[in-house]
Amino acid sequence: MSGRVRPAAVAGTFYPGSPGALRSTVEGLLAEAPPRNGAAKPPKAPKAIIAPHAGYLYSGPIAASAFQALAVPSRPISRVVILGPAHFVPIRGLALPGSEYFETPLGRVKVDPEGAGAVLRLPQVRVYPDAHVREHSLEVEIPFLQVLLGEGFSVVPLVVGEADGEEVADVLERLWFEDDTVFVISSDLSHYLPYDEARRMDRMTADEILNLSGPLHPRQACGAMPINGLLEAARRRGLAPELLDLRNSADTAGDPGRVVGYGAFAFHEGS
Repeated sequence: MSGRVRPAAVAGTFYPGSPGALRSTVEGLLAEAPPRNGAAKPPKAPKAIIAPHAGYLYSGPIAASAFQALAVPSRPISRVVILGPAHFVPIRGLALPGSEYFETPLGRVKVDPEGAGAVLRLPQVRVYPDAHVREHSLEVEIPFLQVLLGEGFSVVPLVVGEADGEEVADVLERLWFEDDTVFVISSDLSHYLPYDEARRMDRMTADEILNLSGPLHPRQACGAMPINGLLEAARRRGLAPELLDLRNSADTAGDPGRVVGYGAFAFHEGS
């Protein structure tokens, strides 16, 4: 990691590396996101979403379904807390990057010092830059936020390792703040199953999320740890979950013999 900026690690692989191509891709994905089952759009954005984090070719359309739910002009969003699983560096608890900015080809996003300071007072959170150097699960979500929210937001980026639902939920509670704060939980669903088997497993996982049950197992979702924390926080806070999209890599661009599942969910307050 270079100085106080966490540079882009997967630009040009998981998503386009040039600013123009990246913006055009994200805008196109958001424009093509399917309608919300004919339901009227809520008056304010959800408090939390779950979005996948694979390459945009595969998971981008499903991620767009989740992020499009945040496009509610009447509710300004100034802080986004992003939690994603650790794919490369084993860690206990949750890790902040120790940087002042996250960078993508669309520019730099400030890491919120108030939010980072708040969670660092919890024993399960520490600064661990190595957990962020190669990690894509947070990075791929940020261009969607940059296109939707412009420059007026900051992030609290947390890589989640071995942590139970209570530990993650306590972090979310510490960062709840006001309506200007939303949570993005980054996770794919099943991995490398045949198409029909993946559809069955992902439907079961979606039902567990919608019922606020669980805990999920990592075989159901690589981001099971952060999802379990959101489910616990949703039970505490009375959030209502909504399924926005449920597809897999064979539905977008992949081989039906070995697919990865993707789900988009929104969690609403006051329902």
